[in-house]
Amino acid sequence: MTSRSDTAAPPTRLPRRGARAAGGMFILLAALALTVVLSLSVGANPLSLEAVSTTLRGQGTAETDYILFDLRIPRTVTGLVAGAALGVAGALIQAFTRNPLADPGILGVNAGAALAVALGVSVLGLRDASQFVWLAFLGALVVTIAVYLIGSSGRGSADPLRLTLAGVALGAVLSGITTGLSLSDPDAFESMRSWNAGSLLGRGYDVILPVLPFVVTGLVLALTLAPGLNAVGLGEDVARAQGANVVGIRIGVVIAVTLLAGAATALAGPISFIGLMVPHVIRWTFGVDQRRIVPLSAVLAPVILLLADVLGRIIIAPAEVPVGIVAAFIGAPVLILLARRRSASAL
Repeated sequence: MTSRSDTAAPPTRLPRRGARAAGGMFILLAALALTVVLSLSVGANPLSLEAVSTTLRGQGTAETDYILFDLRIPRTVTGLVAGAALGVAGALIQAFTRNPLADPGILGVNAGAALAVALGVSVLGLRDASQFVWLAFLGALVVTIAVYLIGSSGRGSADPLRLTLAGVALGAVLSGITTGLSLSDPDAFESMRSWNAGSLLGRGYDVILPVLPFVVTGLVLALTLAPGLNAVGLGEDVARAQGANVVGIRIGVVIAVTLLAGAATALAGPISFIGLMVPHVIRWTFGVDQRRIVPLSAVLAPVILLLADVLGRIIIAPAEVPVGIVAAFIGAPVLILLARRRSASAL
């Protein structure tokens, strides 16, 4: 027998959740604005808020113009683009594989990008980060397609478990090859060290602009896939009964993850934990609806990535710690929380 309170609950609960998510988005956007200001002002040559404002209005000195327009703004834009891409890619891959420990690297994206860059260094003699972009993106794309083909070969169609196993196995093999190439000629791979550690330093618009269309396309595709992922999360049979195109959603997720994770890796190098921790934080706070997780992850991830980058500039100033290393230190406690609160992270 259905009580009156049971029938009245859904219409009141959904608007409350929507209002909570809207309030969360407002708070995250405010946090993002604050981290952008920190990213522009903190560094080996700190700038006051007045100096930042004056320089942005075109009234700065030659030194502040160089620091802000040539160094800090491109670095901040890199953090915004790479962070949004990593956060949304992580949300997609966790929902797609139904694995709370999944991140973009699980499909071999990082390993494929790193191997392509290693081949570029060893075979083509590339040395500059701007030359790594297309190779890294191509490597991520080829490996993700290979993982999908391997995971979908044999009997039956590709399922999340087979794709995960194929990604982990292929990624391990490619990482071993990359390490072997690096050890064979350490001097040649010195230029790759900064990229391979994950860094926002030294990325100019010549690196940012080529990957930006791929990130925008991936974000739009992710937003359109979010309702379908909610249906797939209930089980494929239920999703089909609700009219969802399960195969189309799978292919769409693979394409979106490839675009987002591949572009982020090409831009900033392999950065772990951002794509892992951000969807969990959003899920703990705002629930399991992918229509909220995807856009909120796109805002929270750049906040954490930029904060990690700012911390990296402060810890051993005037030298810097690569953002990929700082992100790993931030992500480890989150992983411990994840292990202790598995029920709260259920997909």
